[in-house]
Amino acid sequence: MKKIIFNRSKVLTISSAHFLHDVYSSFLAPLLPLLLKKYGIDLSVASWLSLIQRIPSLFSIVLGTFAHKIPWRPIIILAPVVTAISGSLLGAAPSILLLGILLFTIGMSSAVFHVPAPVMIKIFSGNRAGKGMSFYMLGGESARMLGPLLIVSAVSWWGLEGTWRLAVPAIVAAVILSLTMEKIPYETIDTEGKGKLKWKNTLQEYSGFFVALTIYMLFRSVMRGALATFLPTYMVGLKGNSLLFGAFSLSVLQATAVVGTFVAGSISDKIGRFNTLLILAIVSPFLMFLFVWSGPALQLISLLFLGFVLAASTPVLLALVQEQGSNQPALMNGSFTTINFLTGALSVLAAGYIGDAIGLAKTFQISGYLAFAAIPAVFLLKKKSQKQNRNL
Repeated sequence: MKKIIFNRSKVLTISSAHFLHDVYSSFLAPLLPLLLKKYGIDLSVASWLSLIQRIPSLFSIVLGTFAHKIPWRPIIILAPVVTAISGSLLGAAPSILLLGILLFTIGMSSAVFHVPAPVMIKIFSGNRAGKGMSFYMLGGESARMLGPLLIVSAVSWWGLEGTWRLAVPAIVAAVILSLTMEKIPYETIDTEGKGKLKWKNTLQEYSGFFVALTIYMLFRSVMRGALATFLPTYMVGLKGNSLLFGAFSLSVLQATAVVGTFVAGSISDKIGRFNTLLILAIVSPFLMFLFVWSGPALQLISLLFLGFVLAASTPVLLALVQEQGSNQPALMNGSFTTINFLTGALSVLAAGYIGDAIGLAKTFQISGYLAFAAIPAVFLLKKKSQKQNRNL
Protein backbone atom coordinates (compact mmCIF):
# COMPACT_ATOMS: atom_id res chain seq x y z
CA MET A 1 0.00 0.00 0.00
CA LYS A 2 1.52 3.31 -1.04
CA LYS A 3 2.19 6.02 1.49
CA ILE A 4 -0.58 8.60 1.69
CA ILE A 5 -1.19 11.93 3.33
CA PHE A 6 -3.65 12.11 6.22
CA ASN A 7 -6.89 10.51 4.95
CA ARG A 8 -9.58 11.99 7.17
CA SER A 9 -12.54 9.97 5.90
CA LYS A 10 -10.86 6.59 6.39
CA VAL A 11 -9.48 7.58 9.78
CA LEU A 12 -12.95 8.72 10.89
CA THR A 13 -14.53 5.47 9.68
CA ILE A 14 -12.22 3.34 11.83
CA SER A 15 -12.60 5.78 14.74
CA SER A 16 -16.39 5.41 14.49
CA ALA A 17 -16.05 1.64 14.73
CA HIS A 18 -13.82 2.17 17.78
CA PHE A 19 -16.55 4.33 19.34
CA LEU A 20 -19.22 1.71 18.68
CA HIS A 21 -17.12 -1.04 20.22
CA ASP A 22 -15.99 0.80 23.33
CA VAL A 23 -19.43 2.11 24.30
CA TYR A 24 -20.46 -1.44 25.16
CA SER A 25 -17.16 -2.51 26.68
CA SER A 26 -17.46 0.29 29.27
CA PHE A 27 -20.55 -1.05 31.05
CA LEU A 28 -18.91 -2.98 33.91
CA ALA A 29 -17.69 -0.08 36.09
CA PRO A 30 -21.02 1.82 36.29
CA LEU A 31 -22.88 -1.44 36.96
CA LEU A 32 -20.51 -2.54 39.76
CA PRO A 33 -22.50 -0.93 42.63
CA LEU A 34 -25.54 -2.97 41.55
CA LEU A 35 -23.58 -6.13 40.82
CA LEU A 36 -21.92 -6.00 44.24
CA LYS A 37 -25.36 -6.14 45.82
CA LYS A 38 -26.82 -8.65 43.37
CA TYR A 39 -24.10 -11.24 43.90
CA GLY A 40 -23.03 -10.25 47.43
CA ILE A 41 -19.37 -9.75 46.50
CA ASP A 42 -16.67 -7.35 47.75
CA LEU A 43 -14.17 -5.11 45.95
CA SER A 44 -11.49 -7.79 45.62
CA VAL A 45 -13.90 -10.11 43.79
CA ALA A 46 -15.06 -7.18 41.67
CA SER A 47 -11.46 -6.53 40.65
CA TRP A 48 -11.30 -10.11 39.36
CA LEU A 49 -14.35 -9.43 37.20
CA SER A 50 -12.42 -6.57 35.61
CA LEU A 51 -9.44 -8.90 35.18
CA ILE A 52 -11.59 -11.50 33.39
CA GLN A 53 -12.59 -8.87 30.85
CA ARG A 54 -8.95 -7.93 30.33
CA ILE A 55 -7.43 -11.44 30.17
CA PRO A 56 -7.83 -11.95 26.38
CA SER A 57 -5.71 -8.86 25.78
CA LEU A 58 -2.81 -10.87 27.17
CA PHE A 59 -2.83 -12.79 23.89
CA SER A 60 -2.76 -9.66 21.71
CA ILE A 61 0.91 -10.27 21.04
CA VAL A 62 -0.04 -13.66 19.57
CA LEU A 63 -2.80 -12.09 17.49
CA GLY A 64 -0.28 -9.56 16.24
CA THR A 65 1.89 -12.29 14.71
CA PHE A 66 -1.00 -13.40 12.49
CA ALA A 67 -2.77 -10.08 11.93
CA HIS A 68 -1.24 -9.53 8.49
CA LYS A 69 -2.59 -12.89 7.29
CA ILE A 70 -6.30 -12.19 7.86
CA PRO A 71 -8.76 -9.66 6.40
CA TRP A 72 -9.21 -6.68 8.68
CA ARG A 73 -12.54 -5.30 7.41
CA PRO A 74 -14.76 -8.08 8.92
CA ILE A 75 -12.97 -7.67 12.25
CA ILE A 76 -13.63 -3.94 12.38
CA ILE A 77 -17.33 -4.53 11.62
CA LEU A 78 -18.16 -7.70 13.59
CA ALA A 79 -16.15 -7.22 16.79
CA PRO A 80 -18.33 -4.28 17.96
CA VAL A 81 -21.45 -6.44 17.46
CA VAL A 82 -20.09 -9.25 19.62
CA THR A 83 -19.11 -6.76 22.31
CA ALA A 84 -22.48 -5.00 22.15
CA ILE A 85 -24.50 -8.20 22.59
CA SER A 86 -22.33 -9.40 25.47
CA GLY A 87 -22.23 -6.01 27.18
CA SER A 88 -25.98 -5.55 26.94
CA LEU A 89 -26.52 -8.89 28.71
CA LEU A 90 -24.33 -8.13 31.75
CA GLY A 91 -27.22 -6.93 33.88
CA ALA A 92 -29.36 -9.95 33.00
CA ALA A 93 -26.70 -12.56 33.85
CA PRO A 94 -28.39 -14.98 36.34
CA SER A 95 -25.11 -16.08 37.93
CA ILE A 96 -21.64 -14.74 38.47
CA LEU A 97 -20.29 -17.58 36.30
CA LEU A 98 -22.31 -16.44 33.30
CA LEU A 99 -21.32 -12.86 34.05
CA GLY A 100 -17.69 -13.94 33.86
CA ILE A 101 -18.29 -15.68 30.51
CA LEU A 102 -19.86 -12.53 29.07
CA LEU A 103 -16.98 -10.39 30.30
CA PHE A 104 -14.45 -12.82 28.82
CA THR A 105 -16.30 -12.67 25.48
CA ILE A 106 -16.11 -8.87 25.55
CA GLY A 107 -12.41 -9.16 26.22
CA MET A 108 -11.90 -11.54 23.29
CA SER A 109 -13.67 -9.32 20.76
CA SER A 110 -11.86 -6.30 22.18
CA ALA A 111 -8.45 -7.94 21.76
CA VAL A 112 -9.24 -8.94 18.18
CA PHE A 113 -10.45 -5.42 17.34
CA HIS A 114 -7.67 -3.41 18.94
CA VAL A 115 -4.74 -5.20 17.26
CA PRO A 116 -5.33 -4.21 13.59
CA ALA A 117 -7.29 -0.96 14.12
CA PRO A 118 -4.36 1.30 15.17
CA VAL A 119 -2.22 -0.12 12.37
CA MET A 120 -4.89 0.91 9.87
CA ILE A 121 -4.98 4.35 11.47
CA LYS A 122 -1.22 4.66 11.07
CA ILE A 123 -1.42 3.66 7.40
CA PHE A 124 -4.13 6.22 6.66
CA SER A 125 -2.47 9.00 8.69
CA GLY A 126 0.65 9.31 6.55
CA ASN A 127 3.21 11.40 8.42
CA ARG A 128 0.64 12.63 10.97
CA ALA A 129 0.54 9.52 13.15
CA GLY A 130 -0.05 11.51 16.33
CA LYS A 131 -3.07 13.22 14.81
CA GLY A 132 -4.43 9.92 13.51
CA MET A 133 -4.09 8.25 16.89
CA SER A 134 -5.85 11.21 18.48
CA PHE A 135 -8.83 10.71 16.18
CA TYR A 136 -8.76 7.00 16.94
CA MET A 137 -8.64 7.51 20.70
CA LEU A 138 -11.31 10.20 20.43
CA GLY A 139 -13.69 7.42 19.40
CA GLY A 140 -12.70 5.23 22.34
CA GLU A 141 -12.72 7.92 25.02
CA SER A 142 -16.02 9.39 23.77
CA ALA A 143 -17.48 5.91 24.13
CA ARG A 144 -16.21 5.56 27.68
CA MET A 145 -17.74 8.94 28.48
CA LEU A 146 -21.19 8.10 27.10
CA GLY A 147 -21.24 4.40 27.94
CA PRO A 148 -21.76 4.78 31.73
CA LEU A 149 -24.61 7.23 31.21
CA LEU A 150 -26.17 4.97 28.60
CA ILE A 151 -26.16 1.82 30.73
CA VAL A 152 -27.35 3.61 33.89
CA SER A 153 -30.16 5.23 31.92
CA ALA A 154 -31.09 1.82 30.51
CA VAL A 155 -31.26 0.41 34.04
CA SER A 156 -33.59 3.23 35.10
CA TRP A 157 -35.82 2.60 32.08
CA TRP A 158 -35.95 -1.17 31.90
CA GLY A 159 -34.32 -2.43 35.10
CA LEU A 160 -31.09 -4.38 35.46
CA GLU A 161 -32.57 -7.38 33.65
CA GLY A 162 -33.78 -5.38 30.64
CA THR A 163 -30.58 -3.84 29.37
CA TRP A 164 -30.35 -6.45 26.60
CA ARG A 165 -32.37 -4.01 24.45
CA LEU A 166 -29.25 -1.89 24.00
CA ALA A 167 -27.83 -4.48 21.60
CA VAL A 168 -30.37 -3.55 18.89
CA PRO A 169 -28.99 -0.10 17.95
CA ALA A 170 -25.46 -1.53 17.88
CA ILE A 171 -26.47 -4.14 15.32
CA VAL A 172 -28.11 -1.45 13.18
CA ALA A 173 -24.99 0.72 13.44
CA ALA A 174 -22.79 -2.20 12.39
CA VAL A 175 -24.93 -2.77 9.29
CA ILE A 176 -24.57 0.89 8.36
CA LEU A 177 -20.82 0.67 8.97
CA SER A 178 -20.56 -2.36 6.68
CA LEU A 179 -22.28 -0.41 3.88
CA THR A 180 -20.04 2.64 4.20
CA MET A 181 -16.71 1.01 4.93
CA GLU A 182 -14.80 0.15 1.78
CA LYS A 183 -12.92 -3.10 1.37
CA ILE A 184 -9.54 -2.20 2.77
CA PRO A 185 -6.74 -4.41 1.44
CA TYR A 186 -4.51 -6.11 3.93
CA GLU A 187 -0.98 -7.20 3.36
CA THR A 188 2.03 -8.90 4.86
CA ILE A 189 4.43 -6.07 5.51
CA ASP A 190 7.34 -8.35 6.39
CA THR A 191 8.88 -8.64 2.93
CA GLU A 192 12.30 -9.69 4.16
CA GLY A 193 10.92 -12.82 5.72
CA LYS A 194 8.97 -13.66 2.56
CA GLY A 195 5.73 -13.96 4.47
CA LYS A 196 7.19 -15.53 7.61
CA LEU A 197 6.77 -13.19 10.52
CA LYS A 198 9.98 -13.13 12.54
CA TRP A 199 8.23 -12.38 15.80
CA LYS A 200 11.06 -13.67 18.00
CA ASN A 201 13.61 -11.43 16.33
CA THR A 202 11.27 -8.45 16.58
CA LEU A 203 10.58 -8.96 20.27
CA GLN A 204 14.27 -9.40 20.97
CA GLU A 205 15.19 -6.28 19.01
CA TYR A 206 12.67 -4.11 20.81
CA SER A 207 12.83 -5.76 24.25
CA GLY A 208 14.51 -2.77 25.90
CA PHE A 209 11.93 -0.40 24.47
CA PHE A 210 9.04 -2.56 25.69
CA VAL A 211 10.55 -2.90 29.18
CA ALA A 212 10.78 0.89 29.47
CA LEU A 213 7.26 1.21 28.08
CA THR A 214 5.97 -1.26 30.68
CA ILE A 215 7.50 0.70 33.54
CA TYR A 216 5.98 3.97 32.34
CA MET A 217 2.52 2.46 31.78
CA LEU A 218 2.49 0.50 35.03
CA PHE A 219 3.00 3.44 37.34
CA ARG A 220 0.45 5.55 35.47
CA SER A 221 -2.13 2.80 35.16
CA VAL A 222 -2.42 2.50 38.95
CA MET A 223 -4.26 5.82 38.99
CA ARG A 224 -6.30 5.31 35.87
CA GLY A 225 -7.23 1.70 36.59
CA ALA A 226 -8.38 2.50 40.12
CA LEU A 227 -10.48 5.46 39.01
CA ALA A 228 -11.94 3.86 35.88
CA THR A 229 -13.05 0.74 37.78
CA PHE A 230 -13.96 1.96 41.26
CA LEU A 231 -14.87 5.65 40.90
CA PRO A 232 -18.66 5.00 40.75
CA THR A 233 -18.37 2.60 43.71
CA TYR A 234 -16.38 5.22 45.64
CA MET A 235 -18.85 8.01 44.92
CA VAL A 236 -21.93 5.86 45.64
CA GLY A 237 -20.77 3.68 48.52
CA LEU A 238 -18.49 6.02 50.45
CA LYS A 239 -19.94 9.40 49.56
CA GLY A 240 -23.61 8.43 49.76
CA ASN A 241 -24.46 9.63 46.26
CA SER A 242 -26.94 8.10 43.82
CA LEU A 243 -26.03 5.55 41.14
CA LEU A 244 -26.66 8.22 38.51
CA PHE A 245 -24.20 10.58 40.22
CA GLY A 246 -21.61 7.81 40.32
CA ALA A 247 -22.03 7.27 36.58
CA PHE A 248 -21.97 11.03 36.05
CA SER A 249 -18.65 11.28 37.92
CA LEU A 250 -17.16 8.63 35.66
CA SER A 251 -18.49 10.46 32.62
CA VAL A 252 -16.90 13.69 33.87
CA LEU A 253 -13.58 11.84 34.05
CA GLN A 254 -14.08 10.47 30.55
CA ALA A 255 -15.34 13.78 29.11
CA THR A 256 -11.95 15.45 29.41
CA ALA A 257 -10.28 12.15 28.54
CA VAL A 258 -11.92 12.70 25.15
CA VAL A 259 -10.26 16.11 24.90
CA GLY A 260 -6.94 14.77 26.15
CA THR A 261 -6.75 11.98 23.61
CA PHE A 262 -7.86 14.26 20.79
CA VAL A 263 -5.29 17.00 21.33
CA ALA A 264 -2.33 15.11 22.84
CA GLY A 265 -1.34 13.30 19.66
CA SER A 266 -1.23 16.51 17.63
CA ILE A 267 0.65 18.30 20.42
CA SER A 268 3.24 15.52 20.48
CA ASP A 269 3.64 15.92 16.71
CA LYS A 270 4.80 19.48 17.44
CA ILE A 271 6.70 19.36 20.75
CA GLY A 272 7.86 15.74 20.67
CA ARG A 273 6.58 12.45 22.10
CA PHE A 274 8.90 12.44 25.09
CA ASN A 275 8.28 16.06 26.06
CA THR A 276 4.56 15.32 26.11
CA LEU A 277 4.95 12.14 28.16
CA LEU A 278 7.18 13.92 30.68
CA ILE A 279 4.70 16.76 31.23
CA LEU A 280 1.86 14.28 31.78
CA ALA A 281 3.93 12.24 34.24
CA ILE A 282 4.73 15.32 36.34
CA VAL A 283 1.23 16.80 36.48
CA SER A 284 -0.86 13.66 37.06
CA PRO A 285 0.04 12.81 40.71
CA PHE A 286 -0.75 16.32 41.95
CA LEU A 287 -4.20 16.21 40.37
CA MET A 288 -4.84 12.87 42.06
CA PHE A 289 -3.97 14.37 45.44
CA LEU A 290 -6.34 17.29 44.74
CA PHE A 291 -9.14 14.81 44.06
CA VAL A 292 -8.56 12.83 47.25
CA TRP A 293 -8.06 15.77 49.59
CA SER A 294 -10.78 18.14 48.33
CA GLY A 295 -14.52 18.50 48.84
CA PRO A 296 -17.28 17.50 46.37
CA ALA A 297 -17.09 20.60 44.17
CA LEU A 298 -13.30 20.50 43.81
CA GLN A 299 -13.43 16.74 43.29
CA LEU A 300 -15.49 17.17 40.13
CA ILE A 301 -13.13 19.90 38.93
CA SER A 302 -10.09 17.74 39.61
CA LEU A 303 -11.74 14.86 37.73
CA LEU A 304 -11.96 17.12 34.69
CA PHE A 305 -8.19 17.63 34.67
CA LEU A 306 -7.44 14.04 35.71
CA GLY A 307 -9.36 12.68 32.77
CA PHE A 308 -7.32 14.88 30.43
CA VAL A 309 -3.84 13.97 31.69
CA LEU A 310 -4.47 10.26 32.33
CA ALA A 311 -5.87 9.58 28.86
CA ALA A 312 -3.56 11.90 26.93
CA SER A 313 -0.59 9.54 27.03
CA THR A 314 -2.32 6.76 25.06
CA PRO A 315 -2.31 8.28 21.54
CA VAL A 316 1.27 9.48 22.13
CA LEU A 317 2.38 5.98 23.10
CA LEU A 318 0.50 4.40 20.18
CA ALA A 319 2.23 6.75 17.75
CA LEU A 320 5.60 6.10 19.40
CA VAL A 321 5.15 2.33 19.12
CA GLN A 322 4.24 2.57 15.44
CA GLU A 323 7.25 4.82 14.75
CA GLN A 324 9.91 2.40 15.98
CA GLY A 325 10.68 1.29 12.44
CA SER A 326 9.51 -2.31 12.67
CA ASN A 327 8.20 -3.97 9.50
CA GLN A 328 5.65 -5.80 11.66
CA PRO A 329 3.44 -2.98 13.00
CA ALA A 330 0.58 -5.30 14.02
CA LEU A 331 2.97 -7.31 16.18
CA MET A 332 4.28 -4.10 17.73
CA ASN A 333 0.74 -2.94 18.47
CA GLY A 334 -0.18 -6.38 19.80
CA SER A 335 2.78 -6.16 22.17
CA PHE A 336 1.60 -2.73 23.30
CA THR A 337 -1.90 -4.08 23.92
CA THR A 338 -0.50 -7.00 25.94
CA ILE A 339 1.54 -4.60 28.08
CA ASN A 340 -1.55 -2.46 28.51
CA PHE A 341 -3.42 -5.53 29.76
CA LEU A 342 -0.71 -6.57 32.21
CA THR A 343 -0.26 -3.12 33.70
CA GLY A 344 -4.00 -2.46 33.84
CA ALA A 345 -4.83 -5.86 35.32
CA LEU A 346 -2.20 -5.60 38.04
CA SER A 347 -3.39 -2.10 38.87
CA VAL A 348 -7.06 -3.02 39.15
CA LEU A 349 -6.33 -6.13 41.23
CA ALA A 350 -4.10 -4.15 43.57
CA ALA A 351 -6.71 -1.40 43.87
CA GLY A 352 -9.41 -3.94 44.74
CA TYR A 353 -7.44 -5.73 47.45
CA ILE A 354 -5.94 -2.57 48.92
CA GLY A 355 -9.35 -0.90 48.79
CA ASP A 356 -10.84 -3.72 50.86
CA ALA A 357 -7.98 -3.43 53.37
CA ILE A 358 -7.63 0.33 53.85
CA GLY A 359 -10.43 1.95 51.84
CA LEU A 360 -10.66 3.44 48.37
CA ALA A 361 -9.69 6.96 49.48
CA LYS A 362 -6.29 5.84 50.77
CA THR A 363 -5.90 3.57 47.75
CA PHE A 364 -6.34 6.54 45.41
CA GLN A 365 -3.80 8.48 47.46
CA ILE A 366 -1.20 5.69 47.24
CA SER A 367 -1.70 5.52 43.48
CA GLY A 368 -0.71 9.19 43.29
CA TYR A 369 2.58 8.57 45.09
CA LEU A 370 3.37 5.60 42.86
CA ALA A 371 2.74 7.69 39.74
CA PHE A 372 5.88 9.76 40.39
CA ALA A 373 7.90 6.73 39.26
CA ALA A 374 6.68 7.37 35.70
CA ILE A 375 8.92 10.47 35.52
CA PRO A 376 12.30 8.65 35.37
CA ALA A 377 10.61 6.04 33.16
CA VAL A 378 10.21 8.69 30.44
CA PHE A 379 13.99 9.15 30.25
CA LEU A 380 14.50 5.39 30.11
CA LEU A 381 11.91 5.14 27.34
CA LYS A 382 13.68 7.87 25.38
CA LYS A 383 17.00 6.07 25.77
CA LYS A 384 15.56 2.77 24.53
CA SER A 385 13.51 4.24 21.68
CA GLN A 386 14.91 3.43 18.26
CA LYS A 387 13.39 6.52 16.68
CA GLN A 388 13.72 9.75 18.63
CA ASN A 389 11.93 12.33 16.51
CA ARG A 390 12.65 15.18 18.93
CA ASN A 391 14.91 15.51 21.94
CA LEU A 392 13.85 16.45 25.45
